[in-house]
This record gives sequence, structure tokens and C-alpha cells, in this order.
Amino acid sequence: MSTISQPPHAASRSADDATTPVLIRGARPYGDAPTDLLLRAGRIAALGEQAAATATHLAEDGTPALTVEAAGQIALPGLVDLHTHLREPGREDAETVETGSRAAALGGFTAVHAMANSTPAADSAGVVEQVHRLGREAGWTRVQPVGAVTVGLAGERLAELGAMAESSAAVRMFSDDGQCVHDPVLMRRALEYVKAVDGFVAQHAQEPRLTAGAQMHEGAVSAELGMPGWPAVAEESIIARDVLLAEHVGSRLHVCHVSTRGSVEIIRWAKSRGVDVTAEVTPHHLLLTDEQVRSFDPVYKVNPPLRTAEDVEALRAALADGTIDVVGTDHAPHPEQAKECEWVDAAMGMTGLETALPVLIATMIETGLMDWRRLAEVTSERPAQIHRHAHLGRPIAVGETADLVLVDPAERRTVRPGEHATKGRNSPYAGRELPGRVRATFLAGHPVVLDGAPATSRTGRTADRTVAP
Repeated sequence: MSTISQPPHAASRSADDATTPVLIRGARPYGDAPTDLLLRAGRIAALGEQAAATATHLAEDGTPALTVEAAGQIALPGLVDLHTHLREPGREDAETVETGSRAAALGGFTAVHAMANSTPAADSAGVVEQVHRLGREAGWTRVQPVGAVTVGLAGERLAELGAMAESSAAVRMFSDDGQCVHDPVLMRRALEYVKAVDGFVAQHAQEPRLTAGAQMHEGAVSAELGMPGWPAVAEESIIARDVLLAEHVGSRLHVCHVSTRGSVEIIRWAKSRGVDVTAEVTPHHLLLTDEQVRSFDPVYKVNPPLRTAEDVEALRAALADGTIDVVGTDHAPHPEQAKECEWVDAAMGMTGLETALPVLIATMIETGLMDWRRLAEVTSERPAQIHRHAHLGRPIAVGETADLVLVDPAERRTVRPGEHATKGRNSPYAGRELPGRVRATFLAGHPVVLDGAPATSRTGRTADRTVAP
């Protein structure tokens, strides 16, 4: 457990006061040897012996530091999620920017990208600027809106891509996630337009005519259960088409939530040709399989569906070897009534922000497929690079942005969705014990999470409790 020592009168400081230094003692950056880190004015000011010495000088000059004892904890760059559903505006019963971004901070995320399938859809400058403003006001994490590719996500005509790119939200990622841009002519035009603003299209790969009425992965389990199947080719055919379109146009393509072995092979082939394509995988597709559906519990209903154990193995290997670039949570909260119903009527989606890191520890670290430094690449550094965030996903080094997460890899906890900050209770891990716990999250040097609980956001918001001195 972390020990937090507040400097005198710290509670009286302004909530957005970024000048209070933080001394982190004994953390292990990337799992390496223990060291001290000093955070000051939003950046990493010193490492090692120099950190403690500088903190002492600051205290003597009347600026004492908040001290966080972090022995045994791994320090990583703040996580960056390219795929989050925050539901606001319009579906505040499922999630708000404030509750979702607080959940993100508790999961170790210092930046999330809010998908466009709100109500109304984020298909105009006005809506993306609203989401961006709500994220700044909440102050738990950085919130970057994703713009819709088509008006209303209807797949009929392009949205205001240029206006969203030029807005104060500076949108560069465009996606109709939840819907596939299935018209090849429209997809080509979208790839051409985003190229002009150094943006990219993030495609939800699902051929709608092959998945009409589908309820789960098409395979042996669906046949036994008598459920309409969702064939792997419905995903793979769209990816194959789109990497060829991206190559033809010379534009950037990102493939959302890759879920099949065949998709991995297509992406690997495209990269070997020099196509500018990146891809993501979700934590749940790295751990769960279609065998879970035998329970008929709608919590396991998700898009794309849970696949086979062989697909899971291929996805883990592809993430480890770099064929799949990043992990995206696809955090998709729903109100209880949308999941506590018959399977056929249930909404698709799972929560994931607060459990992503534990699932990755279980599937990639404890299996030996990755070390902590490689984990930082796929959860922080590479996502930031894909979106061209120059100041995010930076290494733990002097002078870099002080977006950090401290995780205790030795702690194991049973997942209890009712304790989560997200409004969604539709976690597929309820009752499952997972390794690792986020102990602290620092946003530009400000501690938004301490001792595993929400502290105070950069704009002064507090949660149910604030860590005591």
C-alpha cells in the first residue's frame, strides 16, 4: 500500500495548482531498479538521488512536496486509450464524461479518445467541442473527441471532417464505431479527406449483410447453442478491402478491435507491403472466448463477438510481435436494463477502463509474452504516436510530461462492478480475481488517484472520498 504524506496546508491549495511538487519514492520505472521521481510544474523534474535532494531544497525554500511511498510499485507512462465510449451527450444514463474519465483515471489512463456514437453523434464541430470542454471541466484525464466519418453514423454522406479538424477540439481521428463504413466509395472519399488534415479513419470492420441477426461468433459453440453466427469473414473482408483502399489513396487506416486470426494475417500482410495501417485489440478479446456464451449471460454479448481460444492465442501473439499496435479498451457502459434481459434483446458492449491493466498483466505479463517496457509501448507510447500527440505517451525521463501511473503487480483483487466509478455495471470480469492494482495516477504532475482511490481532479472535482493525509 502507498503511504501519502501531505505537505503542510496542502488541503488549502487551489485544486488546479500545478506548482505543488510530488516526490515518488522507490518506484520501479518499467519494472527496473527502484528509484525516486520528482514531479514539478507538470513535468518530471528529477530522477534518482537528485529527486530527493531537489525536494529537500524545495521544502527549505517553503515549497514542501507531497510524498508518495511507492516501494514495489511499477511506474509507467500514463495510459492512452484510443477507443472509449463516454456516451455524453444524450446517454447520460449510461455514462457521462465526468464519470467515464474518473473511471479512466482509476484505471491508470491519462488520455482517452471518446468515440462519436453519442446522441447526437459527434459529427459536427459543435458536438466535438462540447465533449472536449466537458473533459477539461472534469479534469480527471485528457479527453480527445473522435469525429464521426458520416452524418449520424448513417453511412450515407460524409460528416464535417474539415470543420471538426479545425475546431478547438482539433479532431484527427474519425470513426463510425458501432457501425461500419461499408460503402467502399464513401470509405475511399473519407480516406482522401482525412489525409489533408493528417488524420486517419478508425474502421469498425463488420460487413452488415454477413452479420444480419447474428448473436455470437459463428462456430461450434453457436451451432450447439442454436444461435445465429457472426462469421470471422465479416470482419476480415472489410479489413482486406480497406487496407487496399488505404494503399491506393496513400492514407492512414486504423482497424478497431481486431478479433480473429484471419484479421491478424491480413494486417501482417498489409504492413509487409508498406500500407500505413495500425490496429488495436481489446483486453476482453485477449482473455475471454465464445465458451463464455454458454452461460447465456448478456454481459458477454459484445461487438465484435468473443471468438475462439485459437483466435485469442493469435491475438496475444500479434500484440506481442507488433502486428497489432495497441490495446484499446472499447469501454462500453450500458444502463442495467440494457443488459439484464434476454440475450437477443441485450445491448452489445462491456466496461473496461478500470480492469484493462489487470487483464493485460494476466494475459501478457504473467504469461511472459511481454515485459513492462513493451506493455508501456502498446498502452501509452504507440497510441499517442498514432494520434500524433507529441506530449503524450512520453518516456519516464527528466523534462518529460508528468503523466504517470503506479501499479502494484503483487496485489490481486476480485472484480466488483458495483465499486467501479463508471456508471456501467456490465463488466465481464465480475467475481473474477485479477492481478495488479493501480495505486496512483498523475495527470501533468497532479495526483488524480492516490492509494487506489480518486483524489481531486485538476479542476477541483472530488469523488466519494479523497485520500486523507
